[in-house]
Amino acid sequence: MANPQLHNGHTRIANEILDQIIKTNLNGTQFRLVMAIWRYTYGFQRKFNEMSVSFLAEKLNTSRSHVDRELKALIERRIITVVEMGQKGARVLQFNKNHKEWSDKEPEGKSVPLTLKNKKPVKTNKKPKYSEDNTYYKMAIYFHGLVEKVGQEAGLSHLTKKANMQTWADDFRKLIELDKVDKRLAKKVMDWVVQDDFWKTNILSASKLRKQFPQLAIKMNAQRQPQQPKIQSDHRDKEIEFQQWIQGGGDPDEFNWNG
Repeated sequence: MANPQLHNGHTRIANEILDQIIKTNLNGTQFRLVMAIWRYTYGFQRKFNEMSVSFLAEKLNTSRSHVDRELKALIERRIITVVEMGQKGARVLQFNKNHKEWSDKEPEGKSVPLTLKNKKPVKTNKKPKYSEDNTYYKMAIYFHGLVEKVGQEAGLSHLTKKANMQTWADDFRKLIELDKVDKRLAKKVMDWVVQDDFWKTNILSASKLRKQFPQLAIKMNAQRQPQQPKIQSDHRDKEIEFQQWIQGGGDPDEFNWNG
């Protein structure tokens, strides 16, 4: 007979989180993934942990493809966030306890299940709400300040004046979490792009920055690589070579001074 006891180990979950999870539309696999991530983060008194798709598939006793699909849905909805890539090559996952940032929107190709027979699936367009202290919102504000100055100098301020910081924040989230771009590299590219003569008037939004990011990063790195100084030949080296040519029996008229 099973006899679980708290002193053998337990996972502390705030009641507010439980209340929100109860209200959240999750399918069975998504709910089990949330439980697994709680177990291997909060269950070990830590906020995040490196967990591969194979590890989670084993814990859920299901296929890797199934876990990969539903985990991407949770990440897209901001219920689970990716902190970074771990030392073992897997993602470091964290449960996002700020439930105000969660999105009810299902990933593309999915819809909210039927609630009543013969009724059409109900789709929602609710986007995640980013607070002012959210990292991605701060990135949006920072980049907007840079491009706003460029826009004013180029007479294009009307292109940045009505920018939606919530949309920009979501673009930065996708850049970091989905495109796997390091935050420090993202800032370097932001600082560089507003100084580049060509790109500074072509990248005036977070969405364009994300779209062109690989090309921008490559060009930035190419410009920052130090140029190797050209080695100038010393004419004295050629004179020494000429003397050696003569000493070796060579015809002075046949010596190649340009080689």
